[in-house]
Amino acid sequence: MERSTKAIVNPSNARTSSDRTMNAVKRSLIVTILFTSVLSSQWVTSPDFDLLARRGINAVYNLEFEKAEIEFSTLAKNYPSHPAGKFFLGMIDWWKILMTIDDESRDEIFFNKMDDVIELCDSILERNENDVAALFFKGGALGFQGRLRANRYSWIKAANDGRLALPIVQKAYKIAPDNYDILLGIGIYNYYASTIPEKYPIVKPVMVFFPTGDKQKGIEQLTKASEKAKFASLEAKYFLLQLCYNYEQQYDKAYELSTSLYKEFPNNVVFHRYVGRSSFVLSKFGESAAVFSAISDRCDRNDRGYSNYAKREAIYYLGMISLNLSNYDQALKYFYQCDELSRVVDKEEGSPFMTMTNLRIGMIYDVQKKRNYAIMQYQKVQRMSKFENSYELAQQYLKNPYNQ
Repeated sequence: MERSTKAIVNPSNARTSSDRTMNAVKRSLIVTILFTSVLSSQWVTSPDFDLLARRGINAVYNLEFEKAEIEFSTLAKNYPSHPAGKFFLGMIDWWKILMTIDDESRDEIFFNKMDDVIELCDSILERNENDVAALFFKGGALGFQGRLRANRYSWIKAANDGRLALPIVQKAYKIAPDNYDILLGIGIYNYYASTIPEKYPIVKPVMVFFPTGDKQKGIEQLTKASEKAKFASLEAKYFLLQLCYNYEQQYDKAYELSTSLYKEFPNNVVFHRYVGRSSFVLSKFGESAAVFSAISDRCDRNDRGYSNYAKREAIYYLGMISLNLSNYDQALKYFYQCDELSRVVDKEEGSPFMTMTNLRIGMIYDVQKKRNYAIMQYQKVQRMSKFENSYELAQQYLKNPYNQ
């Protein structure tokens, strides 16, 4: 039976379709890296410290980098022997990278800043090996370095960062087991260490060298962190959003989290896109169309983070919405535009968006009884890199025309 046209909805999850499997391996390799992103400062009781950290963190999530720079620079100046200021300043660069992940021009700056954090933490740990702040932020710096290296396909270095970070975070948790901010990192580890080997058996040999995870416990820990953590509550919510949408298929929960986060941070394009995705999967087509139209408009205005990558995704989903509503001519216009944008932003032909866009064009041609054009589209898809079951569907429609 033909799958609903809503079934394949998230080509943005992979940079290239040929890398789908490798991305799964990548996630497993950095499973011990992701959980080190701990934003805790329980060892500092100064209201000034808390205020600067909170204001800076909120500014980062709202992509107000200039405001965040002021807050974190002041934090670093007022507390020069504490690693928090340096670490948080590096997080500004991290979010700049996240907005356009394929742009590697900021990588060296980010790595250097994380190296500075590690160097400061090492000097502190030489005097006191149980210093909680130094343990937390050294683990966090290693973790973020590993995450970026994995995104750049530097697998061995990414795995080594995880190997170095694991005992650091374990020791920090042993020292401060009641710290809700720590639950962010421990929860992410528990979830991924349990889930990834189940979904991708090829990574099981790698996971043998790491502690066993507990999926349900990880979700509970992340939930508690999202509710009670002092500085990591937002990051915990963001991870829960990703898990609900990308792994658990809990789209109602993903919709709830994304709308909540976007309402709080209306300049964050990442949260904005998740609102559109989750509302689409829930068949809230009117709302999803409004969201992605707004994203497209903000891209045209060159709002921070609203790049051609975000516009391509918005146009793709607007095409999908039109397709699901049987507005075929309108859907074709969107898919043509999405294909053009893909040729601008992709490093190579055959990205997930390009593959799925050309498949959808072929399906519409079939509905419009333009069989020759449809066949050319399906053959084109088979020459592109595979994404999910794109090859199988193209082959199926080559034999039997698509009929919605």
